[in-house]
Amino acid sequence: MVYSMLRVAATGMVQVRKEQVPEPKLAPQKPSKYKLDELDAARLTKHLTVLQPTEAIISDLVSKARRSIPGFAPTAELLRIFRYDPYLMLAIARKAKVDAAAPEGEGLIAFLPLSLLGLQHLALGTFNPAAPDLRLFAKPGERPAGIYVWCVYLPGTLAGGIAFMMERLSAPHYRGVNIHTRAVTEDGRHFCQVLGLKQGIPVGGIEAPENIWTFSGKPQSPLYDSYVPGADKNTVGVTVARTLDDMMRVLSIRNAVYMGEQDRPYDEEFDGNDLSGAHLLAYSGDEPAGSIRIRFFADFAKIERLAVRKEFRKSEAALQLCRASIKFCQKKGYRRISLHSQVEMVDFWKQLGFSESDNHGHFMLSGSEYVELVADIEADTDAVRIGCDPHTIVRPEGRWHKPGTQERSATRGTTIASIVQKR
Repeated sequence: MVYSMLRVAATGMVQVRKEQVPEPKLAPQKPSKYKLDELDAARLTKHLTVLQPTEAIISDLVSKARRSIPGFAPTAELLRIFRYDPYLMLAIARKAKVDAAAPEGEGLIAFLPLSLLGLQHLALGTFNPAAPDLRLFAKPGERPAGIYVWCVYLPGTLAGGIAFMMERLSAPHYRGVNIHTRAVTEDGRHFCQVLGLKQGIPVGGIEAPENIWTFSGKPQSPLYDSYVPGADKNTVGVTVARTLDDMMRVLSIRNAVYMGEQDRPYDEEFDGNDLSGAHLLAYSGDEPAGSIRIRFFADFAKIERLAVRKEFRKSEAALQLCRASIKFCQKKGYRRISLHSQVEMVDFWKQLGFSESDNHGHFMLSGSEYVELVADIEADTDAVRIGCDPHTIVRPEGRWHKPGTQERSATRGTTIASIVQKR
């Protein structure tokens, strides 16, 4: 589950004196399981709530955090920053534990909006997190040069509360700004890696030390259009199948997996629905690794035919295909997804937010036992719908974020004789 990947005793995203924790050596990073800006807030925070902390709540949480995070800033310093701008801190609690009459926080997040000078101090190691200099902050309401995650104390199941911070950082003057932090515990470093933060990225135009982790706020291609030709052979990317060659790759993968390995009859595997759905194709480097099909109905989408070649099943191909499918459905405005899962795959889908439907029990298809699963999702806030830019809706499927050939054609003027004559 996502929770199992994020669950830590304390993330320890606080800078401390160098002698307390040996600096990690920069090593090749594994692909991240999740991305900080793609967390499903509705699901991760389903049982959580965010509180605007009081000074008493902050003091209590700091005393708890100090037990597990070395070098935690003095309580007086957190209170000083809180008085400067209360918006920079969030208290997190489990809904079931909140007493409306006397709310208490269980976790704490604090971030600092830095100016360019502040970022440069961070890169040079002269930024003092134990007593942050307000002169290095962006002014309230001003777009910062970078966000420094000062502390994250989210024990146990509170880890999903990081999505609350990302919601707050979606404000217009924060959107697209790089996020930086320094992890001082092994759990903290694991937390950074899982959420897609990277080491060794320049900060404020200065070569960053290895202990600074950065998440790029720059817009990136969506998961369903993440395949880059020529990428490293261990890099998994996903694209929409748009050409006959793409479809040949899809059908070859499914033939190998379902017909070759699972002895499915041809007419059951290729069921007449392949031309009425969208197909996503995963690559490992430039080698086709897996595919998945999505069909669309009035108020739900259905994910089908997930297939990954045997030699790529230890890669991220299956996970990336499924995550990309969900994002693809969200971009189309869907709020509900259905699928038929083989019984042995149910736990895998539950990690992605699916649960068993109440409509049916187990049933048989092509000699295997299946169960219907459903997931409620949030539609993309910028979903393709009636009323959007007319150029967007005619772009190639899955490339709604890039100008298409139709837009380029709009600049050449008309060539239709009847229209030219009227002019």
